[in-house]
Amino acid sequence: MGRGKVVLERIENKINRQVTFSKRRNGLLKKSYELSVLCDAEVALIIFSSRGKLSEFASNISVPTTLEKYWQHRYSSPVDIPLDETQTLYQEVLRLKAKYESLQRSQRHLLGEELESLTVKELYKIEKQLDRALSQARQKKVVD
Repeated sequence: MGRGKVVLERIENKINRQVTFSKRRNGLLKKSYELSVLCDAEVALIIFSSRGKLSEFASNISVPTTLEKYWQHRYSSPVDIPLDETQTLYQEVLRLKAKYESLQRSQRHLLGEELESLTVKELYKIEKQLDRALSQARQKKVVD
């Protein structure tokens, strides 16, 4: 006769939750050790309890050594992206960069900076935007 299926949701009883945490943490540490021995794998496990207590396991020298190896591998691995997709991504980056610069310029104009280069028509447009924003703020203030 097997065990019943466990419902995965937070255990409300504090004592039961702590007991379950301890048992499952120990089981996870044991499985990590077994995986490292049986498969000659480099394993690092970091667990923080709800109170912030640290539990860790490392199959080699230390967890920081394994983490350093992970970060080196993570950020030094070349990513294979097809050339046409690379060009598409590059164009998207250029488009977003231009949009970002445009938004920054608009923000500076709304703050009253760098207005010398604008035409009278552009200044009227900014004035209308500010008037609309001011009236919306006043309406919201009256409603609240």
